[in-house]
Amino acid sequence: MFCNQCEQTFRQSACVNSPGTCGKDEDVQSLQETLLYGLKGMAAYAHHARRLGKHDETVSTFIEEALFATMTNVNFDLQTLLGYCLKCGEMNLRVMQLLDEGHIECFGKPAPTQVFEGTRAGPGILVTGHDLLDLWHLLQQVEGTDVKVYTHGEMLPAHMYERFRTHPNLAGHYGGAWQDQKKEFAAFPGPVVGTTNCVLIPPDSYKGRLFTTNAVAVPGGQHLQPGDFQPVIAAALAGEPCVENPVGESTVGFHRTVLLEQAATIVDAVKAGKISRFFVIGGCDGAEKGRNYFTDYALATPPDSFILTLGCGKFRIRDHDYGTHLGLPRLMDMGQCNDAYGAIAVAVALAEAFECGVNDLPLSLVISWFEQKAVAVLLTLLHLGVKGITLGPQPPAFISPNVFKILQETYDLRLTGKDAAADLRVALAA
Repeated sequence: MFCNQCEQTFRQSACVNSPGTCGKDEDVQSLQETLLYGLKGMAAYAHHARRLGKHDETVSTFIEEALFATMTNVNFDLQTLLGYCLKCGEMNLRVMQLLDEGHIECFGKPAPTQVFEGTRAGPGILVTGHDLLDLWHLLQQVEGTDVKVYTHGEMLPAHMYERFRTHPNLAGHYGGAWQDQKKEFAAFPGPVVGTTNCVLIPPDSYKGRLFTTNAVAVPGGQHLQPGDFQPVIAAALAGEPCVENPVGESTVGFHRTVLLEQAATIVDAVKAGKISRFFVIGGCDGAEKGRNYFTDYALATPPDSFILTLGCGKFRIRDHDYGTHLGLPRLMDMGQCNDAYGAIAVAVALAEAFECGVNDLPLSLVISWFEQKAVAVLLTLLHLGVKGITLGPQPPAFISPNVFKILQETYDLRLTGKDAAADLRVALAA
């Protein structure tokens, strides 16, 4: 994940030769960087899947070839590079499918679940990131103790899986999106475990309580040996306990399997005019100004529509009451950014039921943009030919104006405007 300044610095230093000597122009460099970021995001998903016993050799083969294509003096052709980007999207779809299958096989059937938010009295451990296997190993090692484990950020959807929601030591959820962690981790008295990306360099207020796993490491933190959470458990038992502080409840668990079980009912309701539209509002959140757009957009959606959300972008919209429709909550949390495959699978299944293309569905995608996993998911959507995606709050710094123009002309890719309600009216009129 890069801030805009870091992205710009990377762009300026990406060409190792003097300007003009290698023949690489701005658009070629832009597509090479898009491919590299997409590969990074896909590699993160593939790493999660491999840890769950899921992998595909064709994906690994493509990663090698695509990285080779970005080397100096190998490829200067825009159409070929764009083809590699779209192929990255195709491979990423396969990787996300493997990860989805791995989660269900390892952790059980997903189901809508009420999640306690806040803390309970007693020793506690907070787990952030995305890696559900680390969370499971920690829970196995605290069994028989009074240590309570809480999810943070994108770990929230863990509660929807059967093995997690029935584990006695998984006590609830604490906190919001990644960009609030410095405030939230400082306030949490126990140790914190960072399992994947979206971990910030810790300040002195909690760096002695921050533990990391696998590829994650930060200055001042304590890096754990693979699968060994005993140092974290010891720190929780010896440190300051949590206090009883309930702050509410939330509902998660509208996994693709849950929604697909209701596909026939959903199709009938759309045909009967009872559902005006589906909105996918989510993605990767950030701290910069302009991201209130997604909150405003969600609040303006009509009462006969449904909002599907996933990724940490959900934290922009989840703290509001959208009511219910047809006996279901209008806001349905489908999971992590890792669960983007689920939203795609639901859209494809509905298109098949209606005997139309995905672009013909009453469906709008309003995606918040930030880091490399988001690049991989966007490339997957483009590979599938999905058009009319609204992306924001600003275009990626590594996308050149001409490349963005190509994407706009080919896929009707749109940027978020200044007025969410106005953009929504355009979507409803489509």
